[in-house]
Amino acid sequence: MPWDFSADPEFEREIEWMTAFVKEEILPLETLDLDFAAYHRLTAPLRQEVKDRGLWAAFLGPELGGAGFGQVKLALMHEVLGATELAPPVFGSQAPDSGNIELLALAGTPAQRERWLAPLLAGEAFSAFSMTEQGTGSDPTQFTTSAVRDGDDWVITGRKYYVSATSRADVHVVMAVTDPDADRRKRATLFLVPSDTPGIELRPIGSMNDPVPGCSPIHSQSEVLYDGVRIAGEAILGGRGGAFALAQRRLGPGRIHHCMRWVGVCRRAFDALCERAVSVSVHGGPLADKQMVQTWIAESAAAIEAFRLLTLQAAWKVDTQGVKASLTDIAMIKYAGAPVMHDVIDRAIQIHGSLGYSTDLPLEGMYRWARASRIYDGPDEVHKVTVAKRIMRGYEATDVPTEHIPTRRAAALARSGVGA
Repeated sequence: MPWDFSADPEFEREIEWMTAFVKEEILPLETLDLDFAAYHRLTAPLRQEVKDRGLWAAFLGPELGGAGFGQVKLALMHEVLGATELAPPVFGSQAPDSGNIELLALAGTPAQRERWLAPLLAGEAFSAFSMTEQGTGSDPTQFTTSAVRDGDDWVITGRKYYVSATSRADVHVVMAVTDPDADRRKRATLFLVPSDTPGIELRPIGSMNDPVPGCSPIHSQSEVLYDGVRIAGEAILGGRGGAFALAQRRLGPGRIHHCMRWVGVCRRAFDALCERAVSVSVHGGPLADKQMVQTWIAESAAAIEAFRLLTLQAAWKVDTQGVKASLTDIAMIKYAGAPVMHDVIDRAIQIHGSLGYSTDLPLEGMYRWARASRIYDGPDEVHKVTVAKRIMRGYEATDVPTEHIPTRRAAALARSGVGA
């Protein structure tokens, strides 16, 4: 089957518009000291412009107000939005809301959709995906947060760690163990928990990218305590025991979007690297003439293009063969892309010297944020194990190597009759 990453002329024009829109309207906002409320207020007319153009929540089908883009188009779109973390919310494509919207569209009851999907789609409400727990590593089967039936209600008790967007969330999508004795992949259930439900306590957490909690207009993380949180029985999302299956549906294509945004980050850092190379001279000549700098540029260019094509291949495979056939590719791009982004940003910082290390350029912030890419959506090590196991399924043990020349020679002689 031939690969085809091409886009139709109409979509190419949309990419051109998005590129100019991000550069002219969104990138300048990075220089302002905005909290979430100010950012949300300032970007209201920009969000409306995106909606008027039909690009809002493009990952959803037209029946839900989206453009119904396939994964290749979404990948190309997220490459543009990756230039700045301020861009995805302007297009209604920010995590964790985009993934939670997909879950509600896929598995929500009519009542759940009416209460939560409509305001989330409009950008008038926000959500959190409350899954991770401290000390369990990448193994969600070790989660201890539980939901126990009490009459017609459920009571959730437990502690989740590093949950994004809780400071502004109107609803938490909580993964809790409902059937501890069931199959390890069917122990947990997803619940829709309004953030104002009694028993929810937040402890803001700083990060390498945002050391002071609450200062970022986009990101926030918290440790969340659910202390006997009581919710109605109809709060289950997608059926009892279905949390793992739904989470995988949510995370798979989302990784493609993450990785293409990383390509956008790489391109921005690469442009800074090349601009500096032709702008500054040392030791009698421009940096662009120094072999070391030329090596940085050449290796960065090749790595970015290889990572981009690998990610587009994963997106194309989802479009043509489905998510299940793409799991190896989706896992591969995660650990392939993270070091590329790190190295390109690192070289861009290095060529700028103290200026690159300072906050006078965005590179230092990009560098700190890039470190998280090896952790979220599953650590790189787990994805490598997954890919290796999947690849090895296609091989069988043999007493003699298939490429063993004496054995092959004997078979060739017998087949050809030479020397008989």
